[in-house]
Amino acid sequence: MYAKFFKRFFDFILSLIALTVLFPFLVIFTIVGAIVMKGNPFFTQLRPGKNEKIFKLIKFRTMTCEKDENGKLLPDAQRLTKYGKLLRSTSIDELPELINILKGDMSIIGPRPLVVSYLPYYNEQEKHRHDVRPGLTGLAQINGRNNLAWEERFAYDLKYIENITLLGDIKIIFQTVAAVFKRKDITVRKSDGSSDFSKYREKQLEEAKELTNVGK
Repeated sequence: MYAKFFKRFFDFILSLIALTVLFPFLVIFTIVGAIVMKGNPFFTQLRPGKNEKIFKLIKFRTMTCEKDENGKLLPDAQRLTKYGKLLRSTSIDELPELINILKGDMSIIGPRPLVVSYLPYYNEQEKHRHDVRPGLTGLAQINGRNNLAWEERFAYDLKYIENITLLGDIKIIFQTVAAVFKRKDITVRKSDGSSDFSKYREKQLEEAKELTNVGK
């Protein structure tokens, strides 16, 4: 009953309160971000939400748009600024997502919304992570975040979806706050492709195909 009737109500009320309380800080980081990033302080990207409906996620920008001589973006680690590292280590870069929650694109708790290009690579079970609204934080985020293997991350997502409760959500919120203060499991996206789910899944398929050919 909570998941079906009350969760969205609590998301709306809590995100509205948070945006009201944090408004002065959001203004400050918007101004500072515009100066440091020499332009737009926000990062927006299309992400799949509930039932794979696409929405525009909004965060504070943590990386520059610097490119190499061929016009290709430099690796993430090179474009991540000191200011960006501060935002990520404190999770301040995620605060604008409160707007997504208020609008109904996201929930406070749920599976993190990943990029649209990953959609064709989910298996039938993994697709169920889109049965609910994606979250600002979730069960996977308090159990390792990006340090988890993809299968572990999805397992936590599905475990959460199978048993959504008010008490469980409150527990995740408190554990998230504790993790933020401890600055746990903050990582920079690797440039070798290992943190890209589509490449990871393609590699799995290639390995499976090779094993099949060997067995023939």
